[in-house]
Amino acid sequence: MRNLTLSVDEAVLLEARKIALDRNTSVNRLIREYLADLVRQDGRRRAALSRLSASMRDGLYTVGKVDWSREDLHER
Repeated sequence: MRNLTLSVDEAVLLEARKIALDRNTSVNRLIREYLADLVRQDGRRRAALSRLSASMRDGLYTVGKVDWSREDLHER
């Protein structure tokens, strides 16, 4: 594991300490878990976009024959 030094507003750090205390953990652990979740979510988002792009590229979705006009759609 690597160490990370960061600057945080004093009021934010105070509130983070209160949250950590309520959760029976440390600010360090809160930040570590937040970053891990952020990386996991981004990985899932990238994987979903990749699958969607592949589906569009491979033509798994078809619209069918377009035999209507814009006017047909907006006819009342």
